[in-house]
Amino acid sequence: MHYYSLFINVLIICSILLFPVSQSYNQNVGPLVKMTNGQVWPKPVFQQNFDEYLIVEPENFHFNVTGYSCDDLYDAFKRYNHMLFLKAKQTFKHDTHSSTNFTFGKLEVLNVQMTNPCENYPSLNMDEKYEIKINNSRGHLLASSIWGILRGLETFSQLVHLKTDGSTFVLQCTSIVDYPKFRHRGFLLDTSRHYLPVQTIIKTLDAMSYSKMNVFHWHMVDDNSFPFQSSVFPNLSERGAFGYSAIYTKNGIKHIIEHAKRRGIRVIPEIDTPGHTLSWGLGGIPGLLTPCSDPHPDRFGPIDPTVEENYNFIRALLSEISELFKDKYLHIGGDEVNTTCWTTNKKIQMFMLRNNMTDVIELENFYFANIFNITRNLKTVAIAWEEVFDENIPLDPNVVVQVWKGDLNSTVPKVMKRGHPVIFSSCWYLNYIKYGTDWPNFYKCDPTSVVGENRLFLGGEACVWGEFVDETNLLQVSWPRASAVAEVLWSNVLNETEAKHRLEEHVCRMKRRGIPAQPASGPNYCHY
Repeated sequence: MHYYSLFINVLIICSILLFPVSQSYNQNVGPLVKMTNGQVWPKPVFQQNFDEYLIVEPENFHFNVTGYSCDDLYDAFKRYNHMLFLKAKQTFKHDTHSSTNFTFGKLEVLNVQMTNPCENYPSLNMDEKYEIKINNSRGHLLASSIWGILRGLETFSQLVHLKTDGSTFVLQCTSIVDYPKFRHRGFLLDTSRHYLPVQTIIKTLDAMSYSKMNVFHWHMVDDNSFPFQSSVFPNLSERGAFGYSAIYTKNGIKHIIEHAKRRGIRVIPEIDTPGHTLSWGLGGIPGLLTPCSDPHPDRFGPIDPTVEENYNFIRALLSEISELFKDKYLHIGGDEVNTTCWTTNKKIQMFMLRNNMTDVIELENFYFANIFNITRNLKTVAIAWEEVFDENIPLDPNVVVQVWKGDLNSTVPKVMKRGHPVIFSSCWYLNYIKYGTDWPNFYKCDPTSVVGENRLFLGGEACVWGEFVDETNLLQVSWPRASAVAEVLWSNVLNETEAKHRLEEHVCRMKRRGIPAQPASGPNYCHY
């Protein structure tokens, strides 16, 4: 027994020495994923860092123009000068950059060289390439366009960070060459199911710019409400909106477009037809919607395609919208058309009979032939949801197809094979959320291997539909999920293991800038 007790005691002592008690709980102390400091989101195409760090003092730093300039450039300087120097909540005693392995100089100026005059409005083919060189206490940002300068200023602002003692702003000397993988990096917002205040949309645009997204797809109207204030048809919003305080006025829309433009973001409106138009019926347009059947005169379906006056109405409405919105592209919808009312309406059936139409698909062909004629005359490029393609409706060659339910490996190549540009969204519906870490689901959906360098693939969009999203939760639902999509559409090399550390920093960065982004990967804390 004596030897047995001695043996047990030896085992206990060895186990304590080999496996200290503290290890049983230390492994879960602190952040689940440690964040980086001064790392860029989305990841640049090329970046080489150097050991030297530079101190950036708010009172001694300025931007210096060495090329072309314009009001948008100076507006960006003012904006980023504020964001560069947001202070910490509290200070910490340790400082990871105080080691003798690092040297500190001072960065007093970032020379900004834009080699071409500013453009008035961003476009699909805008040049967003930029170069940054920060070494030997000198900083240089070079781009050929204002859009590249804006992307470079965002990157520069992310390089500057507080030392962990909260006392000093620093950045690591670096060399960066960066440009996007895809031209269209969009964010769809639905403002029909819930009206979203203009200021909430403004914050969304800001958040988009922090992840270098460049298209705001505005799904403005739908069955539930018609919040667009039309000068030509004022009853549409007066009767079809949720209320007078839930209407987007011309001045409000212009403010949104201008705010977006100054951040290199295009605004593409969507006016979805012929379905998703029940709220339009309240606007007093005679014969606009299809009565479902004689026994149910109060039930209505899609726009009646047999009424010639309806095309005059749509022409006038789209003309007003395309004149207000500056972008060349206009989204005409075309999804989820419930044709039941077309098949039960006797007047429509007689129209089909007179015109030798055997089914409602031919009637839909007739409708979209008129719509595409309108968009051609307005000199706009139409974007349509994929149902228009799936139902083999004849499309103008330049019509863009937005794939939202089809498979990346089959539908997208099929559309491109028929010569149509593609925007992809199927795997990036941000409003489908779950508890826990879900951003990797969006990050893993990378179309690169499928589309290669085919220029018909324009890019993609993260989508937020508004059934259960309003101003109280929009920003939390959207970010950082949309940031994951943004990196997929911008960066050439994707590495989830490496990205999760940068995303932790980016979440804190967005919070510091007023965007209440949700936690990305579990327990953590934003120092400032």
